[in-house]
Amino acid sequence: MNDSSWGTPQTGYWGPSDHGQDWGAAPAGPAYDAHNAQHTRPMPIVPDVPEHGGDQDADRGAARLSGPLFRDEPTRARPLPGEVPQNPEPMSDAPQPAPAPQKKSAGRDLGAAIGVGVGLGVVIVASLFVVKAVFVGVVAVAVVVGLWELTSRLRERKGIKAPLVPLALGGAAMVAAGYARGAEGAWVAMALTTLAVLVWRMTAPPEGYLKDVTAGVFAAFYVPFLATFVAMMLTADDGPWRVLTFLLLTVVSDTGAYAVGWRFGRTKLAPRISPGKTREGLLGAVAFAMAAGALCMQFLIDDGIWWQGLLLGLAVAASATLGDLGESMIKRDLGIKDMGTLLPGHGGIMDRLDSLLPTAPVVWLLLVLFVGSG
Repeated sequence: MNDSSWGTPQTGYWGPSDHGQDWGAAPAGPAYDAHNAQHTRPMPIVPDVPEHGGDQDADRGAARLSGPLFRDEPTRARPLPGEVPQNPEPMSDAPQPAPAPQKKSAGRDLGAAIGVGVGLGVVIVASLFVVKAVFVGVVAVAVVVGLWELTSRLRERKGIKAPLVPLALGGAAMVAAGYARGAEGAWVAMALTTLAVLVWRMTAPPEGYLKDVTAGVFAAFYVPFLATFVAMMLTADDGPWRVLTFLLLTVVSDTGAYAVGWRFGRTKLAPRISPGKTREGLLGAVAFAMAAGALCMQFLIDDGIWWQGLLLGLAVAASATLGDLGESMIKRDLGIKDMGTLLPGHGGIMDRLDSLLPTAPVVWLLLVLFVGSG
């Protein structure tokens, strides 16, 4: 500790000395005691720094202001007398008002989302129970639009030019083949679509050929091939009810996850992929889907049993969640929020098919195991 920080330094004084007053020792008396200087700590007073010059300053240095008083310390509540505060802050004893609580937002235009959802539901149900072929056409149109959205985003964001024409034609044919010839027809159409993608891309320069055809094959499997399982469900005697069960369970799972997650969600499910999804929302999806599955299997599916519906609902909640996370991964890689803007409140067609596509083969398989292909 530098003692020159305490008390008022005198001209020519450089600390206690054995030579007394001749060498500038501190004057004796009650005002200063050289022997007690290390023990007495009066309130520091900022002195006027005496001017020194010549060799004396060069050898020993002028009296400096030092010590803890002049170090970088937290800002004092009030400045010392005569001190100019640095970066003064407003000092008020009045209590600061608490920030107004923010209302939790649902994150989407619910009015538009509900309106579009009801409209799509009417079209789907009407086509499903009137003429089966019309519903197959609706599925084919959704597949073509979904392929257009996916390939457009790949081209815009990554420069990947997956050929849309063979994908669209092959995708529509794939859905029709699945309805007419079952799984065998779907696989044959998938193989032919892949071949068409490989050949179509040969008409362009070879640069980027591998990534373009790889993206094309992925798009063919991801959108139309998975959609063929919906068409295959429709071929059963109670086909419309199977498709309706598939749609209801997927929508109920998504609704349960959304409602419970929005209201009670606290723990993130996969924050690096989809920050909005929570574990509480997943539990809501499972509970809602299992309840709906038990009801659907008991009252809509021929020879169905309620406990089979519980298993079906659990599987749907898992596949729908994984499908949603899968497309979220794709969109995060592309750096986009939605795949399109065709459906107000929902985004694009692919933003609605994300959970339906991977769920279709799961529901088709479980229904075949539980009640047969009928």
